[in-house]
Amino acid sequence: MLEQLDLTMVNWARAQFALTAMYHWLFVPLTLGLSFLLAFFETLYVRTGNEEWRRITKFWMGLFGINFAIGVATGIILEFEFGTNWSNYSWMVGDIFGAPLAIEGIFAFFLEATFFAVMFFGWDRVSKRFHLLSTWLVAIGSNLSALWILVANGWMQFPVGMRFNPDSARFEMQDIASVIFSPVAISKFTHATTSSFLLASLFVIGVSSWFLLKGRHLEMAKRSILVAAVFGLVSSAFVGFTGDEAAYTNARTQPMKLAAFEGLYKGTDSAGLVAMGVMNHDKVPGDDKDPFLFEVKVPGLLSLLANREPGSFVPGVDDLLYGNPAHHIVGINEKMVRGKVALAALASYKTAKQDGNAPAAAAALAAFAPQQDYLGFGYLKSPEEAVPPVPLVFYSFHIMVVLGTMLPLICLLFLFFTYKDTIAEQRWLLGLGVISVFLAHVASQTGWIVAEVGRQPWAIQNLLPVTVARSNLTTGAVQTTFFMFLILFTTLLIAEVRIMVKQINKGPEGN
Repeated sequence: MLEQLDLTMVNWARAQFALTAMYHWLFVPLTLGLSFLLAFFETLYVRTGNEEWRRITKFWMGLFGINFAIGVATGIILEFEFGTNWSNYSWMVGDIFGAPLAIEGIFAFFLEATFFAVMFFGWDRVSKRFHLLSTWLVAIGSNLSALWILVANGWMQFPVGMRFNPDSARFEMQDIASVIFSPVAISKFTHATTSSFLLASLFVIGVSSWFLLKGRHLEMAKRSILVAAVFGLVSSAFVGFTGDEAAYTNARTQPMKLAAFEGLYKGTDSAGLVAMGVMNHDKVPGDDKDPFLFEVKVPGLLSLLANREPGSFVPGVDDLLYGNPAHHIVGINEKMVRGKVALAALASYKTAKQDGNAPAAAAALAAFAPQQDYLGFGYLKSPEEAVPPVPLVFYSFHIMVVLGTMLPLICLLFLFFTYKDTIAEQRWLLGLGVISVFLAHVASQTGWIVAEVGRQPWAIQNLLPVTVARSNLTTGAVQTTFFMFLILFTTLLIAEVRIMVKQINKGPEGN
C-alpha cells in the first residue's frame, strides 16, 4: 500500500513539474527570439535614422516586456520545485546541477537585468549607440540564461564530468568543461534557441498579419514581416540541422528515447524512418504484435540518421530491454542485476564504515566500483519500467517534425509576397500567419515532451529514477499545490494574453 501511495505522489509531482515547465516554456522562446528581433529593428533605426524603425522597435519592445515579466515568475517557481518535490534529487546532484544555475543567476541574468532598464527607459536619456548596445546585451544575456539552464538539463540527459561519492551518497563535479561542452548540452542549446527564434519570428508575422487584415499600421506590419521572415528562414535552417544532430546524439546516449519516438520495438538493419503512422496501443514490449495499425516508412533513412551509416543496425525497445548479444547490447534485466549488486555493496560499505571495519569497507568499495555505473538500475522492479510511454513520445515527435517542416514554408511565402509587395492582398496567407503563432507553440511544446517524457523513468539518465529523486511528501500535499499552480499559471496566461491583446490593439501609437 505504501509503495502505491509513493507512486501516486511521484506521478503527481511529475505532473506538477510538467505543468510548471510547459507554462514556463510558453513565455521563454518568445523572450529568446524577440530579444534578437528587437536588436535587429533598432540596428536598422540607428543605421538609417528612419523614425519608423524606432516606432517598430518600441512597439515590439512593449510586448517583449510583458512576456518577459510573466516568464520570470513561472521560472522562479520551477526552480523552487526542485527543493520542494525533488529534495533527494537536489541532495544527490545539487553540486553539479546547481553550478550552471548559479552561473546563470550571477552572470547571464545579471547582464540581462542590468541593461533591461536602459533598454526600456533609456530612450532619449542615453546615446543611440549605447541604447542599441543595451538592447543587444539584453538579447545576448537572455540567451546566455538559456545556455546555462540547458547545460543543466543536458547533464540530466547525459551525466558526465562527475564522480559518485559513496561516503555522502552524492554525485560531485569533477570536470565542469565536460558538463558544459557535452554533445547533449550543445545540441539542446542550439536546437532550443534556434526553434525559439523561429517561434518569435512567427509571432511577429502573426501580429503583423492581423494588422494587415484590419488595414492598420500597414508600413509597420510590412517592415516587421520582412525582418521576421528572413530571421525565421535562417533560424529554421539551423533548427533542421540541430534537430538532426540531436537525434544522432540520442542514438549514442539515449537509444531508448530514439526507439520510442520512432515506435521501433524490434531492432533491424537498414531501419526505415516512419513518416506517419497510427500506433497499436495494445502493443507491449516483448510480444509479437505489430506496433502500428498503419504506417508509412522511408526505407533505410533511420539507420542513416541514427548512425550516419546506410544499412546499419538500429536497436529497438526489445533489444534494449532484453539484450541483443549479436550486437553487443546489454539488456536492462542484466543491468538491474548489476545495479542491485552496486546497491548491496554500497549498503555494506556504509555499515562497515559505521562499525569501523576498514577491511570490510575496502572490500565493499571494491565490489561497488565496477558496478557503480548501473546504480540507478538497481531501483527498478522490472525491465519494462525503463520504457517511456511510447505512443505519447511517438506522436509528439511526429507532430513536432511535421510542424517544423511546415512553419519555414510559411516564412518563405511571407518573404516572397512581401518582396513582391502584394502581401496585403494575400488574405489566405495572412490568416495562416495568425494561426501559425499557435502552431509554433505546439511544435515547441511537443519538442519538450519528446525530450523529457522520452527519458522517463530517469531523473538522471541511468543513475537516478524519479521514484528515488522525490521528496517525502504526501499525495494530498502535492495534489493541492498542483491545482494551486494550475489556477495561478492559467490566470497569468490569461492576464498576459489580455494585456498583449490590449497592447496590440493600441498599436505603435500607444508607445
